[in-house]
Amino acid sequence: MPAKANLTLCLVIAALALAPATEAFSQATAGKMDGIALSNDKPIHIESDKLEIKDKENRADFTGNVVATQGTTMLKSKTMTVYYKSSGKDGTSGGAMANAGNGDIDRILVNGGVVLISDKQTATADSGHFEMAQQLIVLEGKQVVLSDGNNVFTGCRLTVHMDTGQAQLDSCGGRVQIQLDPKSRTK
Repeated sequence: MPAKANLTLCLVIAALALAPATEAFSQATAGKMDGIALSNDKPIHIESDKLEIKDKENRADFTGNVVATQGTTMLKSKTMTVYYKSSGKDGTSGGAMANAGNGDIDRILVNGGVVLISDKQTATADSGHFEMAQQLIVLEGKQVVLSDGNNVFTGCRLTVHMDTGQAQLDSCGGRVQIQLDPKSRTK
């Protein structure tokens, strides 16, 4: 895999490192969610049917059965587009992508059957976007489902501030739905 594509994949996984965790939502739609830590010493693996790097547009398009994994965290979607910041005088990456860190990713878009899994935690949505400068993850769809074991939270839009862990689950015009398993309480 070319160095630029490999780094792009690494940056995508790093951006996805913070997914919903175990704090339960009450009937209110806001709460605190801890991030999922990824290990820097574990390899990142990304597969897709096609990868197209568009240097002049500062983006990489992964299409068809996208699966990105690191350790116990996995992201699946039909498509994933990574937009990275320009560093060349002509507005292109100038080859910087091959040596870049997480700071060079501007935003990531995922669409089509989005599934984010880490250990026993899962989030599903129709689409999502990750805004790196704002440290913001937004998952959206007709039904966004968050599950942690037998605890299930359902809405249409999940917003997570990665830097603070603050999260909000918005309803689909009605109410946020929550199913809590009493056996999941810590003793």
